[in-house]
Amino acid sequence: MTGIKKTRREFLEDTLLAAAAAAGTLPLVGCQGTGRNQAPAPTEKPTSKPSKDVIRMGVIGVRGRGRAHVGAWKKSPDARVVAICDPDSAVIGGAMRAVPDAAYYKDLRKMLENPEIDAVSIATPNHWHSLATLWALQAGKHVFVEKPVSHDLHEGRLVVDAARSTGLIVQHGTQSRSTKATIDAMAWLHSGGLGKVKIARGLCYKRRKSIGKVLGDQQPPATCDYNLWIGPSPMVPLHREHLHYDWHWDFHTGNGDLGNQGVHQMDIARWGLGMDRLPDRVVSLGGRLGYDDDGNTPNTLISQYDYGDQQIIFEVRGLKTGPYRTAHIGVVFHCEHGYLVSTAYTKAVAFDLDGKVIRTFTGGGNHWQNFLDAVKNNDTSIQDAPILEGHLSAGLCHLGNISYLLGREETLSSTDDPFGDREAANETFRRMKKHLTDNGLDAAKTVYEMGPTLAFDPKTERFTGERAEHANALLHRPMRKGFTV
Repeated sequence: MTGIKKTRREFLEDTLLAAAAAAGTLPLVGCQGTGRNQAPAPTEKPTSKPSKDVIRMGVIGVRGRGRAHVGAWKKSPDARVVAICDPDSAVIGGAMRAVPDAAYYKDLRKMLENPEIDAVSIATPNHWHSLATLWALQAGKHVFVEKPVSHDLHEGRLVVDAARSTGLIVQHGTQSRSTKATIDAMAWLHSGGLGKVKIARGLCYKRRKSIGKVLGDQQPPATCDYNLWIGPSPMVPLHREHLHYDWHWDFHTGNGDLGNQGVHQMDIARWGLGMDRLPDRVVSLGGRLGYDDDGNTPNTLISQYDYGDQQIIFEVRGLKTGPYRTAHIGVVFHCEHGYLVSTAYTKAVAFDLDGKVIRTFTGGGNHWQNFLDAVKNNDTSIQDAPILEGHLSAGLCHLGNISYLLGREETLSSTDDPFGDREAANETFRRMKKHLTDNGLDAAKTVYEMGPTLAFDPKTERFTGERAEHANALLHRPMRKGFTV
């Protein structure tokens, strides 16, 4: 057994044990916690701020994506960044230079106590997204939260419910929702431009190199408050070379590329199908293939989602690969009379069945300004990406990862039809197999995880049937004591 598989299994075992121990103990939104790590106490009922000329923003997490948040708010005459927050003081230089008059906070709870902040934008690692959003709502702040809104399905639903109960604006960072090209292309699909949409195929063909393999636990940067950085996740030692960014490839803090880059394409795929719910069934297969490192999320993955007579097939490839229907990162809609390829948020191209271009959609938008407009007008109806949409798209990623985590070992050479009678998914597997052997992997020696086909009830957002007990335990990973709602 390799270190990679052991790491994945240890994560799964720890999570199932923790979920069983915490069953029925999750605090409700609005309940005040105890201890020094509790959230700011909410008012009796947080209410939206009155309309104002300038929205005073606090940005949480500024090492990477958060710097784009700072830049976007600076560009708008309707916003002013008055505070930034990050538990690592070594990464705040760029943000502080951009907004030198902003206050700096290491602890987001202190920032949320500031009544001079109207709204926050969140660009932390994934495991903080939902809790930071919930705490902000309790403190009466509007929220712009990066994708994915949640680290697991249950906490995403908590955010949706909290947004509804408070009436505050919560916008999800899926920018394509505000771009003219994607809006027009989706409307055209829905009008029957290519006939019935049969399959929405999401692609994350994004080269990811090994993150390396360390010999033992590592010391977090001295400038970082590791307790705050870990927050609601289990307090485990740092066991990789770099604390920052590579958290994406650890299930304790990230969701792999399915829930990282892939959530954008998953959102467009679901949008194009016109689906406002989660699927009836899901099955995944894949692994961390081509190198042995400290990551435990798959760099190669196929997830198939069943919506009756329609389906989503999602592909993650982290090794070198060519495009599919001109796209490396994008969505391909297979329809009755042709196919539509979305290769960028600002461009989509429709082809007939012979591959001839029949229509091109172009045009951008301003997702940031849409959020500010909704806040200024106290109007959730004008949001391009209301939080329910974010919850459903992130939820698809979580469901795919759950099937993968519950998988059994199979050898790449053992079959060409691992999905049974689902031929579109089998064809995807055969292309994946060729991709891996083209990268030098021996099919007879390469082992992947074949996940179970899991039945799901989109109304209750719970698994049903075989393996439901273990799958449902992965719908919520209990938050660490002190970092709860």
